[in-house]
Order: sequence, then structure tokens, then C-alpha cells
Amino acid sequence: MTDSVVDRWLTFDGLANARDIGGLPLEGRGHVRSGVLLRTESLEGLSPGDVARLTGEIGVVQVLDLRTDRELVEYGAGALADAGVEVHRLSFLPEEGRGAVSPVGHTDPTVAGYLGYLGDRAQNVVAGVRRIAAADDGATVVHCAAGKDRTGVLVALVESAVGVPRDQVVADYALSATRIDDLFRRWTAERGEPMPEAAELDRHRPRAEVMESFLGLLDERHGGPVEWLRSNGLTDDELERLRHRLRA
Repeated sequence: MTDSVVDRWLTFDGLANARDIGGLPLEGRGHVRSGVLLRTESLEGLSPGDVARLTGEIGVVQVLDLRTDRELVEYGAGALADAGVEVHRLSFLPEEGRGAVSPVGHTDPTVAGYLGYLGDRAQNVVAGVRRIAAADDGATVVHCAAGKDRTGVLVALVESAVGVPRDQVVADYALSATRIDDLFRRWTAERGEPMPEAAELDRHRPRAEVMESFLGLLDERHGGPVEWLRSNGLTDDELERLRHRLRA
């Protein structure tokens, strides 16, 4: 893991798994522009200082909330919404339960779940990419509950679309594994519960091979992440705008 990856972490009072995808290398030359796309866990724990920094110094102009309505009711929209930042609700999970995922004999259950996002909520997945591309200025925050699965899939599609090398896409996804203990430490403290056992924490850690398999299946079935996005409605103009927004 390179220092350039580690340096993308962002420190806030109320977030444990927040980072900027800016600084990731691009195929050929260049890198992803900083201050355009941030990935985090849910935002209900933000302090007033966090909100001031996000809306002021960082310039967040929109939030993509990938959680379900049930999660919204239980945990709230978060302090950025309270501060007037535009929030786009784009759940990756159907409220009535997961639909059928086409079987792949060797597929990890997590990989199958990620394919389910694309099968069940393709329109919302593409809308998330489209919203990032359409922002004229400022930063977009994308989040789910922990900032690793639903967020990880959307960010991996965006990174792939703008030309981040596959190994770097996978590494960025897996980086959230280093923050699982911090996430659960905060959650359990808020609820007055004990920390889970090490084996349970490990069960929640993103694994590089999961993202490798997921993206590999998109290659085999759809010709890759970009072709999946195109076949589900993302236009060439929108793809070019996304690249213009994120390429430095």
C-alpha cells in the first residue's frame, strides 16, 4: 500500500471511514482530481465542526445516500441534510427484499450481493454516476451505512469509468478493511454494547478478491464496468463529463 493511498484519508469527529478518491492514478498518466468525490459511512455522527469543514473548506454540494428507507427512518438523513446540502436518495437495496441473482457456481455471497445491486437497482446505480458527472462544481459525498459495500460498488464503477487501473480500484475498495474496528467501536459505544469478537469483525472487512471477482464478472457478462453503465442508460456525453470532472 502506497503513501499516496494512505494520504487520502480524511479525519472528522464523526466519521471513521472517510476518504477522497482524489490522487488515485489513471491509466497512462494523470490522477483523479481531489475534492470532487468523497466516500464515507453514514453521516448522522457529524459534529458541527465536521459540517462546517465539509460545507466550507471542502465545498460539499450534494450527498448520494445509498441506504434504504428503513435505514433513513432508523438513523436519520444526517447533519449535512440538516445544513441544507442537497441529498439524493438512491437506495441500492429494494425495500421488499433482494431479488433473484443469476447463479454463478463459485460466486462468493458478497459478490452475489453486489451483482444484486446492479440487477435490482440498476436505475439508481446509474443515477448515482450521473449525479457525480452532473455536478458543476464542489464535492459529492457518497455513503451507505459503513461506506464499504454499496458505496464500494458505486465508487468502483466510477473509478473504472474514468480510467483508474483495476488493481488501484480493488485496493481502494479493500482499504476500508482497516477502519472496521473504528466503525464498530463508535457504533457500539453509542449503543452501550460490547465490541464484537475478532471473527465477527473480520467477517465485515472488505476483501480484495471480492471486488476482483465482481469486476471480473462484469468483464465476462457485459464487456466491463463501462459497458454495463452504457447498456443501462449512461450516455457517452455523461461518461465524458464524468471523466472531465474527475481527471486531473
